[in-house]
Amino acid sequence: MPYFQSQDGLRLHYLDEGDGVPVIALAGLTRNAADFDHVAPHLPVRMIRPDYRGRGQSDWADHRTYTIPQEAQDVLALMDHLGLKKTAILGTSRGGLIAMMLAATAKDRLIGVALNDIGPEISKKGLDVIKDYIGRNPAQKTYAEAAAFRATNWTHFEDVPMDRWMAEVQGQYQETPDGLIIRYDPKLRDAVLEAGAQPVPDLWPLFDALDGLPLALIRGANSDLLTAETADEMARRRPDMLRTDVPGRGHVPFLDEPEALAVLQDWIGQLT
Repeated sequence: MPYFQSQDGLRLHYLDEGDGVPVIALAGLTRNAADFDHVAPHLPVRMIRPDYRGRGQSDWADHRTYTIPQEAQDVLALMDHLGLKKTAILGTSRGGLIAMMLAATAKDRLIGVALNDIGPEISKKGLDVIKDYIGRNPAQKTYAEAAAFRATNWTHFEDVPMDRWMAEVQGQYQETPDGLIIRYDPKLRDAVLEAGAQPVPDLWPLFDALDGLPLALIRGANSDLLTAETADEMARRRPDMLRTDVPGRGHVPFLDEPEALAVLQDWIGQLT
């Protein structure tokens, strides 16, 4: 399996597949490279999928380094490892915040950004949901139980077949005789809660730093993290931004929905 080394000596895992324009796909806060398993086959790109420090198959670290600036530096280290001067970023949730950080600090390394259900304002309702589950193993004991729980209770997602829920939980948890275990460092919870104790920064300057780059926004129509009002303001500031609100999806769209794929394919056309 491919790995690269961070500036502080961590062994970080990544996948590198496909041909075409390079796109680094950055997952959500607690997620990993598996998040893009279903969209990757649809996109004619070289998709590079890292596991952040403390997630997936990457080394765990001091939880105080689980920050957006540090994770942005890890992306640059991956680019240097691969000899990439420039790349596009497909950022889901946390990954989109990292993309905006890179636009503000290393814009010369980017050729475009696609944001999946994230913007410069984060709804408190959605953030409270994340704080409730982060760092904790699920109550369900098996993949089958977890998939059935989502099919029944995740009403913000509509018409999702059971095999897809099964694939989702298999990517996010490890099944053991003692139950399901999260595929990330539980101390990520400490990092998030400690960051939440600080004043919320104004992230609009980071979004504005995307000026001049091909930009796309995919939002779940039922999202509790990215409000329609914030998405509308993003579109007002960037009238050239490609946008879709995926029906029947909350936070976050899977990205292989027809509406999401159409925007991503148009965005890739702008990159090339």
